[in-house]
Amino acid sequence: MHTPSEPDLRHHGDAEVRGGGAELTDLAVNVRSGTPPEWLREHIAGSLDGLAAYPDGRAARRAVAARHGLPEERVLLTAGAAEAFVLLARALPVRRPVVVHPQFTEPEAALRAAGHTVERVLLDAEDGFRLDPRAVPGDADLVVVGNPTNPTSVLHPAQALAQLARPGRTLVVDEAFMDAVPGERESLASRTDLPGLVVLRSLTKTWGLAGLRIGYVLASPGAIAKLERAQPLWPVSSPALAAAEVCSAPPALAEAAHAAHHLASDRAHLVAALAEFEGVRVHGPAAGPFVLIHLPHAVTVRSRLRGLGFAVRRGDTFPGLGPDYLRLAVRDRATTDRFVEALTLALADL
Repeated sequence: MHTPSEPDLRHHGDAEVRGGGAELTDLAVNVRSGTPPEWLREHIAGSLDGLAAYPDGRAARRAVAARHGLPEERVLLTAGAAEAFVLLARALPVRRPVVVHPQFTEPEAALRAAGHTVERVLLDAEDGFRLDPRAVPGDADLVVVGNPTNPTSVLHPAQALAQLARPGRTLVVDEAFMDAVPGERESLASRTDLPGLVVLRSLTKTWGLAGLRIGYVLASPGAIAKLERAQPLWPVSSPALAAAEVCSAPPALAEAAHAAHHLASDRAHLVAALAEFEGVRVHGPAAGPFVLIHLPHAVTVRSRLRGLGFAVRRGDTFPGLGPDYLRLAVRDRATTDRFVEALTLALADL
């Protein structure tokens, strides 16, 4: 349960577009629009002929390992990144877990559900929500940070994150949106030299597979073995495994890279349009497929936007933010232009 003064860690963007919100233009969920592409739909559909057999993840695991230049024993496939947070919370002996906020709330929720007392390091808006490694307690034995971070869209330097790694500590870096960053700069996914490093990836955002649930963990063989023992048998379905394999192949990586560059252009268009509104502050520079904005009367504005046909993500459920924050998914320029018209109306008389 959460109290009125405590953020609802289990609230996520999909709640904005359920039920009566299904007809709204969705700026609340960070899944890339127009996905999954047709070739991926067909590939997943082709896997249905094998549903009578139990899932075999070996080919998908090899493909993910090859994609990152890692040995297979450093890869664990999961039912989305959310499952990985639960496995980490349940399988690792943790004394002092620390979660760097604002960020995706599921890691903290999973830790709390597993009985852990979680400490928060709250990043400051005046510092651009940038991480200072010195803010993390030295004796924290589990540290969770997002990169690029949801909802701030901040991309932390790999060098700063690497400073958090040390013997006796598990450093979890959630890179669910890293494939939306051109060149995946600042990624730690292929690093094997940092003690205790665990990198989480998701295939649901770029490829539109939120309903299929597929992600993976990259870590030391020992950590992977611990997490794997905590998994149920056959945790990832055959269609999800088929998606993981094909989305890790060179043609898909090239398509994702192209999409990342296109996204950066669309994001720049959105940021430029928002800059024209007095009182609307865009936090940046943004690196993810979403932007975080601060504006007075955001609760009223969000409600008015719904009446005008747009769903946006409330910010007050993220620790470290408050009711005057909204998160906006980046969409194509035509959608952005329609949204700007709606925002103009929503801000009238406020």
